[in-house]
Amino acid sequence: MAIFSVYVVNKAGGLIYQLDSYAPRAEAEKTFSYPLDLLLKLHDERVLVAFGQRDGIRVGHAVLAINGMDVNGKYTADGKEVLEYLSNPTNYPVSIRFGRPRLTSNEKLMLASMFHSLFAIGSQLSPEQGSSGIEILETDTFKLHCFQTLTGIKFVVLADPRQAGIDSLLRKIYEIYSDFALKNPFYSLEMPIRCELFDQNLKLALEVAEKAGTFGPGS
Repeated sequence: MAIFSVYVVNKAGGLIYQLDSYAPRAEAEKTFSYPLDLLLKLHDERVLVAFGQRDGIRVGHAVLAINGMDVNGKYTADGKEVLEYLSNPTNYPVSIRFGRPRLTSNEKLMLASMFHSLFAIGSQLSPEQGSSGIEILETDTFKLHCFQTLTGIKFVVLADPRQAGIDSLLRKIYEIYSDFALKNPFYSLEMPIRCELFDQNLKLALEVAEKAGTFGPGS
């Protein structure tokens, strides 16, 4: 069982908090000699496999790390340009980790705004007054669970479809938000949440939920 990520969206549709808890990416790491037998191209500021598949590496996979150093977009963590580095024969042999491209901060902001709109559409499509909007979206690989408060804040959790206790977890996250964000004198409503105690208690709640599957009474 796993909880993949948590999003907090304000009533205007802005993403004010996001945490990746666990990402089940199919990653493959291989050591290559020169010349590289894969065709890599830059797309949307990411270095992707454009041609060639082998050992779990697929077309569309992104370069995630080189020699153990994370890659952010088209640069390594120490500022080297990935394509330029891999075109230099003196840098071989080289270990490269490939996997599904990670979402950028801008993409997360856009997706949060899109879900906010879909939530509103779901409410309007309801044949009954006072619909709660979208509470669950299910795919074969994850479930999206949403809890909206009376003030319009949305707490969204992406989890393994088999993960139990998400309703209790959503309300636990709301409690943590109330206790450690709203009661923080330095926090402004509707603004991004940057509270260390909120982070710590949220991560602890996710660990408890993953291990226990649910929260017991009074927890």
